[in-house]
This record gives sequence, structure tokens and C-alpha cells, in this order.
Amino acid sequence: MQRLFRAALRPVTYSRWVHLCVPVLMLAVWMFIDRETPWMPLLLVIPLALLPWMRLAEGHQARFLLAPHDRDNGAGGFSIVASRRWGDRWRTLLWLEIRLVLSAVTVCASVVLPVSTVDLVRVAAAGGPVDDSILPFTPPTWAAWLLAPVPLVLLIVIVILFGELVTSIARLLLGPSSAERLTALEARTEQLLERTRIARELHDSIGHALTVAVVQAGAARAAGDPEFTDRALRAIEETGRAALEDLERVLLVLRESGQRPSQRPTLAEAERLLASARASGSSVDAELAGPLEKLTGPVAQEGYRILQEALTNVLRHCGPVPVRVRIGMVADRLDLEVTNPLPDGTSLTIGGSGGSGSGLRGIRERAALLGGQVDTGPHGGGWRVHARLPLQPIR
Repeated sequence: MQRLFRAALRPVTYSRWVHLCVPVLMLAVWMFIDRETPWMPLLLVIPLALLPWMRLAEGHQARFLLAPHDRDNGAGGFSIVASRRWGDRWRTLLWLEIRLVLSAVTVCASVVLPVSTVDLVRVAAAGGPVDDSILPFTPPTWAAWLLAPVPLVLLIVIVILFGELVTSIARLLLGPSSAERLTALEARTEQLLERTRIARELHDSIGHALTVAVVQAGAARAAGDPEFTDRALRAIEETGRAALEDLERVLLVLRESGQRPSQRPTLAEAERLLASARASGSSVDAELAGPLEKLTGPVAQEGYRILQEALTNVLRHCGPVPVRVRIGMVADRLDLEVTNPLPDGTSLTIGGSGGSGSGLRGIRERAALLGGQVDTGPHGGGWRVHARLPLQPIR
């Protein structure tokens, strides 16, 4: 009883009542045309249901009248698209037929029950039978007073139950098909992958800039040389500016701005990373072979981030040590190798415990997305990151 009372106070109960009563307009129009065939609207909805946009219209009605409280959480379980397959059309047809029947019953109850209450009040007031009453029998005066509210309570109960019933049927027949669920799942997966990519971009770009800044600031303070300090500040400025450009590009994507974000950096700009490492005090022996500017977008972009993360790890864990960089195209793949010595006391686990830190994990993930491989670990008394990326990434 308490649950019924709460349902009677909910606004959605009455929006569902409106939804149940709307189809009766079609019945009323047809009854005005031909009263002897009240079943004809059940046939007239067949061609309407086969129209693709009918499912879209019914989905919107169900969303705003049957489940308005779910509007902020997607479509409330209803499919807000036009019919794409015959299965969707047949489900829409079944829905319309059921909706017509429920509408006829609801409207009938909405008219008969309030009129019954009025007749009971008239009987109680008159103290006996009255003309034009629809009551099946005339109760005593005292009983008429007691029974007067019953039809209205019964109407509320019918509206609540039919509202729940029509909402459940709508979710079943107007809900997304398996194809639509698959499409939504793919879209959600793409969204999550994009978020992961953006997080990785920020980690690599901002992490590299902060590492360079920390190393430069520490070296400048230790050197006590105004000329070296000036070079260090200049390197910090350039690295910070590049990081701000990356941050602005990512924020433009997150805001879904109408402006086109600048392109992601590629291996054609590898000299920027090498210059940043040199400015941090590292001696960089670089060999860039082949037309790197002709690499395909994904390989060039991910290769740049792999190189950036490898140099950042060197600066973060080993400081300004000599670094050897080899980038070249071999047959159908790109080889990228970064090696560096390990100063005394440095653990053989650059990038995290057992070489499994987030930086190295990010490098492996980038390579795996392109169908490539990465080897990281001790090599010849130092540390090596060796990435092999196919020139034509997998799709």
C-alpha cells in the first residue's frame, strides 16, 4: 500500500498516463468516420509501423513520457534511431498494436470510473436512483457515500499498473537491437581507447618536459656557472613551450572544439628531442638513417613518443649520461634503439621494478598497437630500449 501511495505521487505516473491516452486520438478519428469498424485502426498502423522513422518517433515518445527521469542517462533503455532492419520494423508493429489495445482500455477506464464516482455522489445526494446512471445497481445512500472514492482509487491503480506494464513492453520492443548494442559497444570502446591514448600522450609529453626541467635545474645549481645556467634556462623554456603546445592540442580534442588541433609530432622532429637531451647535459650520439619524413602517420607519431619516453627514462633514472640513438628503416620495418650506460649504484630496472614501470609499459603498448615489438633491459653493461615497428601497421 505504501508503495502504491508513493507511485501515485510520482510525476512519471501521470506522464505515462498521457502516453497511454495519446493513441486513442486515432481511434476517436476513425470512430467519427466509421463507428461500425472500431478495429480498423489495428490494421491502419501496419503500414505506419513499416516506415523507418516510426521507430524513431516512438522511441522519443517513450523516452520523454515513460522514463523522463532517465533522460540524463542516455535514452532510458529505448532506441532513438530509425528502423534499419525488418526485425526492427516487426517489433515496432507489435509495439503499436499493443499500445493501441492498452490505450483503449486505459481511456475507457479514465472515462467510466470518474463517471461512476459522480453517479455514486448523485445517488447519495438524492437518496435513491437517478436518471442516466451507468451504475449496474443502485446502492443504499450510506453505501453510495462509502463507495464514491473507490472508482477513483481503482483508476489510479490501473494507471500505475498499466504505466509499469507499457514501460516494460516499450523497453523490450523499442530497446536497442543486438546490432545497435554492438555499435554502441564499439563506440564506447573507441572512446575508452581515445582516453587512454590522450592519457599516454600527456604522460609522455609532460613527463618529458618536467624531467628535462628537473635535470637542467639541478645541473645549473651544481655548476654555479652563469653561462651554463643561461643555457639550462633556455632549454627549460624550449621544452616547456613544446609541452604546452602538446597540452593545448590535447585540450582542444577533449573540448571537441571546432578548431582543428595541430598535428601530433612525428619522427621527422626527432632532432627536437635529441637537442633537449643534449641541453640537459647528455652526450647524444645519434644516427638517423632513411627518409623518416616519409613514414606513415601512426608509425612516425608512435615512434616519436617511444623515443621521447626512452630519453625521458634515461634522464630520470641515470641523469645526463651519454646516450646512443639509432633510428633506421630495415626492409619492411622501422628500428629504433636507445642505449645508455648505467652509472655506479643505478639499479638495472630503469622504468620501474623489474622494468615494468608505466613508462616502459607505455612503450610496449604503443608498439603492440602497430603490431611491433619492444625489447627493454640490460645490454652490454648498460640499458637498451629496442623497438621494431612495421612500416605498414596492422589495422
